[in-house]
Amino acid sequence: MAAQLPTVLILAAGRGERFRAAGGTDKLQEMLLGRRVRDWVTQAARDSGLPWHVVEAAHTAHINSPGMGDSIACGVAATTGAAGWLILPADLPLVQASSLLAVAKALHDHTVVVPLCAGQRGHPVGFGPQTRDALLALHGDGGAAAVVAAWKQRGGVGLLALEDVGCITDVDTPDALRAAHALALQMQAGKSVGE
Repeated sequence: MAAQLPTVLILAAGRGERFRAAGGTDKLQEMLLGRRVRDWVTQAARDSGLPWHVVEAAHTAHINSPGMGDSIACGVAATTGAAGWLILPADLPLVQASSLLAVAKALHDHTVVVPLCAGQRGHPVGFGPQTRDALLALHGDGGAAAVVAAWKQRGGVGLLALEDVGCITDVDTPDALRAAHALALQMQAGKSVGE
């Protein structure tokens, strides 16, 4: 059964330039309610029960000016036997394990799954094994948008409505981190936001 589950690729190799430009340091090392931002994301992957793999800066160090596309390609290359991938940037600390499972389940019916919350595209974006070669060919900062567009033309993209605001709550700036902190407190208090 585990061989049929997609692997969550947690992208933690980015430079976090927007966060640094706004006066911060490494956004993935920032604390949110006593845990590092990246630890929240890995905990969601662990709680989902899906296989997962973290793409670190060391994995893309051989590439000149690596971008998100390079991170995805390196992650897919490290997990080539996976039955698909859920691409999850490590700066979405409030994403819920249930959302990961929902995207994984939707991959049974679609080649690519794009989650939506409140009308916004979110993460993780799911990719079936048919996309392996295209994902391996990615490079630069464009992420996997070209792969999504190609499969959309072929009718292979499914949109998945989620009520998890964590799938659209990144911490790209210190202000966004403060907003995520307030949202996390609200979620802890009521468990109604994003679930």
